[in-house]
Amino acid sequence: MTVYVIADSAVVAIRAATGVPSRKIPAGAVPYAVAVTPDGTTAYAIDAYDNFNGNVTPIKTATLTTRPLISAGDRLTAIAITPDGGTAYVLSGETGATIPINLATGKPGAPINTGGAGAFPTAIAITPDGKTAYVPVTVGGSEMVVPIDTAANTAGPPIRIGTSNAGGCDTDVIAVTPDGKTAYVSNYTNGTVIPISTATNTAGQPIRTGKYPSYIAITPDGKTAYVSNQGSGTVTPIQVATNTPGLPITIGPPINPVASGCITEVTAITPDGKTAYVTSYNNGTVIPISTATDTAGSPIRTGKYPSWIAITPDGQTAYVSNKGSGTVTPIDTATNTPGPPIPVGAYPGPIAIAP
Repeated sequence: MTVYVIADSAVVAIRAATGVPSRKIPAGAVPYAVAVTPDGTTAYAIDAYDNFNGNVTPIKTATLTTRPLISAGDRLTAIAITPDGGTAYVLSGETGATIPINLATGKPGAPINTGGAGAFPTAIAITPDGKTAYVPVTVGGSEMVVPIDTAANTAGPPIRIGTSNAGGCDTDVIAVTPDGKTAYVSNYTNGTVIPISTATNTAGQPIRTGKYPSYIAITPDGKTAYVSNQGSGTVTPIQVATNTPGLPITIGPPINPVASGCITEVTAITPDGKTAYVTSYNNGTVIPISTATDTAGSPIRTGKYPSWIAITPDGQTAYVSNKGSGTVTPIDTATNTPGPPIPVGAYPGPIAIAP
C-alpha cells in the first residue's frame, strides 16, 4: 500500500508498511491534486501551472516511475476517474472546460464546455455507475452544476443552485451518494447544501448548514452526509432519506478563509462507516466523530495546520497532511492515536492511497 501526497512541488510516495517516504516524484511546476485508478496500478497528478507542456503525470504505483506526460489543458484544478478506470476527467480553471482523458491511450479528448472562462471549476464527482459527472461552476453571478454524459462526453443543461459571492474563497464541493441517486453540492456563499436528483438533474430545496460549507463526505451506507463548515468550526450531519440537518457538531474555532489560503476542514469516513475524521486546521488536530451518535471524540494531535486526510482501504490508518509542519501524521483508527510524523517537504496537501 502506498500513500501519495502533494508536497514540496512534487508527489511524495510513502510506503505504508515502513512509514518512510520512498520517492519524490516530479509532477509539473505546481502539482495540485492526485487520484488513483480503481485497480490501484496508476496514480495521476495534475499541474495547476499555466502551461500546455504536459500537465498530467501518470505514475506507475508498482515502480513509482512516471509514464509520458499528458497535455490536457491549462491551470488544472481537479481530477476524477470513472469507476471502470477507463477515463479521467480534469478541470481547467483557465478555460472553464472539463477534459476527458482516455487512460488506455493516454490521449485527451475534446474539451467539454462547463461554463467557459471565469467559471473556474474546482470540483467534480462521478456517479457510481460511471454514467454522469457533475461539475459545480460559477456563471454570471449564479452557482450552477453542469452534468456531463460520460458516454458521449457532452454537457447537459446547467442546474442552478444559488447565487455567488465572486472572489475570496467562494468555491463549491460535490459528493454523490453510494446508490447514485443524489448529488449533494455546497453553496459556499449561502451556507447551504443542495440535493440534486441524478434521475432528473433537478435541484431540491436548500439544506441549511453552517457558515461556508467547504467539504462533504457521505457514509458508505448512504444514510448520512457530513458537511464541514469552514466559517463555523462545525460539522452538520444531514439525513439523506429526508434531507434534514441534524445538530451541528463542534470541531474547533472557525477558519478565516482567505488568511488560511482557502483551506478547508476535510472529512474522511472509515470504510465500515463508524467514524468520520475531520481536520481542525486552526487547532492542529483531527476530530473523530461517532456516526452512531453524531458526537465528537477527543481531539487527536497532528502537526500544524492539518489540511487533508485520507483513510486506507482496510480502514486501519488515517493519513493527515500538515501544511504548516511539512509532515504527514498516521493515525491508528482502532485507538485514535497518532504515530510519528513523516517528513515530506513543504506545504503538503491532497492525499490519495493506492492499495
